[in-house]
Amino acid sequence: MVAPCSVTSRLGSVFPFLLVLVDLQYEGAECGVNADVEKHLELGKKLLAAGQLADALSQFHAAVDGDPENYIAYYRRATVFLAMGKSKAALPDLTKVIELKMDFTAARLQRGHLLLKQGKLDEAEDDFKKVLKSNPSENEEKEAQSQLIKSDEMQHLRSQALDAFESSDYIAAITFLDKVLEVCVWDAELRELRAECFIKEGEPRKAISDLKAASKLKNDNTEAFYKISTLYYELGDHELSLSEVRECLKLDQEHKRCFAHYKQVKKLNKLIKSAEELIKEGRYTDATSKYESVMKTEPSVSEYTIRSKERICHCFSKDEKPVEAIRVCSEVLQMEPDNVNALKDRAEAYLIEEMYDEAIQDYETAQEHNENDQQIREGLEKAQRLLKQSQKRDYYKILGVKRNAKKQEIIKAYRKLALQWHPDNFQNEEEKKKAEKKFIDIAAAKEVLSDPEMRKKFDDGEDPLDAESQQGGGGNPFHRSWNSWQGFNPFSSGGPFRFKFHFN
Repeated sequence: MVAPCSVTSRLGSVFPFLLVLVDLQYEGAECGVNADVEKHLELGKKLLAAGQLADALSQFHAAVDGDPENYIAYYRRATVFLAMGKSKAALPDLTKVIELKMDFTAARLQRGHLLLKQGKLDEAEDDFKKVLKSNPSENEEKEAQSQLIKSDEMQHLRSQALDAFESSDYIAAITFLDKVLEVCVWDAELRELRAECFIKEGEPRKAISDLKAASKLKNDNTEAFYKISTLYYELGDHELSLSEVRECLKLDQEHKRCFAHYKQVKKLNKLIKSAEELIKEGRYTDATSKYESVMKTEPSVSEYTIRSKERICHCFSKDEKPVEAIRVCSEVLQMEPDNVNALKDRAEAYLIEEMYDEAIQDYETAQEHNENDQQIREGLEKAQRLLKQSQKRDYYKILGVKRNAKKQEIIKAYRKLALQWHPDNFQNEEEKKKAEKKFIDIAAAKEVLSDPEMRKKFDDGEDPLDAESQQGGGGNPFHRSWNSWQGFNPFSSGGPFRFKFHFN
């Protein structure tokens, strides 16, 4: 004897988010199922109640295969699809249920909900009206009436949105579409329409969000992928642009616009990656050349010009070309006054040029926009130290060399000045005293700047020959008077300067 195929489903306790909760009871004779199908249905119901969706789905697949005319099997499978968030898969099953059993109001009500979410308002209204004509339960009747009112409201709002779009009133269109898409969340066309409004209103990132949703809601949506790629490109995000245009070409390798855009983005992406690798290697001149090529490759999108100049500014600063760095960084800051990277790089260039007030101002502005950046904090402290130091004795200025001067330049400058200001060259007592002081400063500058450790201290804002800045005191021998050297001759081999001048 075949057991009665009585099935009771109480999904509400397990899946409260499902829109329709029904108890299904039927007899084996009505269902026309065999024992195997009944077994699959019962096991599937238990697995569904336990939340084991994949296993439950397998059982309902087997039940449908065993009895293709069993509307309960289709309905159960649709229920699992919905629980898994696969509404597209659930819709054909609900339609099959209605074909097999026209008065199954639960399935029709559920299908109406899905059609409403998809924005198929006419079809949804037809389902809700038929529910009301098919002797529904009290709850089903209330639900159908409520959804009919909602559907009618969506029809009206959508019509207003389309009228506003046609009138180029994009803000109004967005307002209406926002309300419609709260209900019709799976309507790809309306999302694409709102994306177009966002583009017109200069909000590309919001447009991208809608287009990404549309690309998933509509099969083979090459147009959405193309638009997403071009929007990312215009925003300067070449890597995401390349990724999205590749998705377009996966769907259609012959897509003309996607292929043309792909070649452009790929070329630009290659140049930028190459330039960044060169910067990592410290090849700043070559990197600058690459970024100049980027600007030539894409002159119409301002974002690439700004980003390229920002990186060229960085290269000049790191390559210790302060004049060029200040010029290019300033161009960037005219377009983007709050560009922290350009501010930092220009500040470093100002330090090389000994323009300490300007460097401090740039670091302070950068810090306002990124107060946790350690590099900015350290740069500002250094600039402040150097400003204070410049108000005292500046060894670079004494020798007349740049802060990035090589050791050979320092020695050469020292020799020239030492010859010029040697006290023996002066007969007048006042001039001799002035020359003595000048000569001591020159000797001190050579001592500090030709010693890597002492020079680093000085570059960091500390005078290694200043007794006040040295722990433990000890004084500075170069601060003594000329007579206190007791016959010291800086040109002999006996003094602290271990080389000789040879001249006639």
